[in-house]
Amino acid sequence: MHTVIRNARIVNEGAIAEGDLLIKGDRIERIGGRIEAREAREIDARGRFLMPGIIDDQVHFREPGLTHKACIATESRAAVAGGTTSFMDMPNVKPPSLTQELLEARYAIAASDSPANFSFYMGASNDNLEEVLRTDPTRVCGLKIFMGSSTGNMLVDKASTLARLFGESPCLIAVHCEDEDRITERTARYRERYGEDIPFSCHPEIRDEQACYLSSSKAARLAREKGTRLHILHLTTAEELELFDPGPVSGKRITAEACVHHLYYDASSYGTLGSKLKCNPAVKEARHKAAIRKALLEGRIDVMATDHAPHTAEEKSGTYFQAPAGLPLVQHSFHLALAVAMEEGMQPDGSNPAQSNNPANGASWTLPFLADKMSHAVADCFQIAERGYLREGYFADFFLYDPDAPWMLEKDGILHRCGWSPMEGQRFPGRVTDTWVNGSHVWATDADGRSALTGVLAGRRLAFAR
Repeated sequence: MHTVIRNARIVNEGAIAEGDLLIKGDRIERIGGRIEAREAREIDARGRFLMPGIIDDQVHFREPGLTHKACIATESRAAVAGGTTSFMDMPNVKPPSLTQELLEARYAIAASDSPANFSFYMGASNDNLEEVLRTDPTRVCGLKIFMGSSTGNMLVDKASTLARLFGESPCLIAVHCEDEDRITERTARYRERYGEDIPFSCHPEIRDEQACYLSSSKAARLAREKGTRLHILHLTTAEELELFDPGPVSGKRITAEACVHHLYYDASSYGTLGSKLKCNPAVKEARHKAAIRKALLEGRIDVMATDHAPHTAEEKSGTYFQAPAGLPLVQHSFHLALAVAMEEGMQPDGSNPAQSNNPANGASWTLPFLADKMSHAVADCFQIAERGYLREGYFADFFLYDPDAPWMLEKDGILHRCGWSPMEGQRFPGRVTDTWVNGSHVWATDADGRSALTGVLAGRRLAFAR
C-alpha cells in the first residue's frame, strides 16, 4: 500500500522544508516537493511538522518479572503515542538478562507485542563474561554495565571484571555511573541525621556530584586504556562534562546521553514533586541543568533519552527508603523536550532567533536540533541500520507534530501501565498527532481531533551496521 503525506513541514538533517513524503510498503519511497502518486492513500498534514521517529536508547519496560509496574505491550504503545518509534530496553528485569537465552526471550515477547521497533541490552555481572562475549553486535544494541548501586545484584564492582569487559566486549558498552562507596557513606550520614524519613530534597546531596564524577571518570579512563566503544548514560553534573569532546557523534569512541527530566527539572522541583522526582542519578541543582543544556549544543553530550523507569503510584508514595527511583516518561519525552527548547527561545515555527550559547558551531534549540539529538545522533551513535533519518530507501519511521493543538496532560490520557506522570496538569502548546512505524500508521488522530492506537503491531528488531 502507498501512502502520501501532503503539505508537511519536514524536519530533517538540520532544516525544515515544506513538501510531501511517499511511503511504499515499509520504506520511504520519495521525499520533498509535490509527489504524484496514483491510488495512494493521502493524508493532509496541513502544515504540521513531520519529524523522524524518536529513538530512545534507555528505557525500562519491566518485562519479565516486574509486570505489575509495566510491560513491553503497554509501554511500547505509550511510546508510539508520543512519537517514539524505536526503543532500547535495559537488562535489570527478573530474571536479569545475563544469558543469551534470557536475552532472546525478551526479543520474542517484543516481536509479538510491540508496535515500536526494539532492541535489548545484554546485561553484565561480575561473573558472566563468557555470555557477554557471545553477543552479536549486529543484532544487539549494546552491553549494559551498572557501575553504581541502583540495581542491586547487577552491580559490577570487581576491577578485574571491569577490565576484561572493557577490553573484550564485542559491542558498545553503556554504563550507569555512580560510585557505590560514596553513596553508601553519604546514605549512612543522612540516615543518622534524619532517621528513616530523609527529605526527598536530600536525594541529590546523597547521590552527589562527586559520586557521579568518581564513577564516570573511571569509566572514561578504562575506555581510553582499552579502546572501548563507551556510552555514558544520563549525565547529571557540570563536573563530568570535561570528560567528553565536543563535536558530532560520528567517529567518537566515547559518547554521552542526557535525559529529558534532567534537562527540565532541577532541585527546586522536589518541593512540589517529592518522591515522584526521585531517580538515579538524581536531579540536581539548576547550575547542572544549565551546563547539560549547553553541553548538548556543543556536542559534548550526543543524544537525549528518557531512562523511562515506571513504578506504581503506591510504591512511589512511600518514605525516602521505601520509594523506588525512576520516572515514567516515554509517552511524553518529545513534549518535555519541546518545553526545554521553548525555555531556551524556540518559536512555534521551530526556529530560534535567540543568540546561540555556542557560537563555535551555531547550534541552538530548534526542531531540527531536537530531531538530531533524539533521532539522527542516536542512529549514528549506535550505528542503527536505515533508521533515524527521513531518507529515500530508509524505513518509514516518523511522526506528525501539530504546534497549534494545545492540551493538558490528564491522568486519563496516560498510557503507561503505572497510570501517573510527574507532568500531570502541565499544559503544552502542541501535540503528537500521528505516528508511523515501518510504514504502518500506529497512532492516529481523526478529523475531530481524537487520537488512538490503531492496533497495528509494526515493531521490528533493530539491526546495527557494525
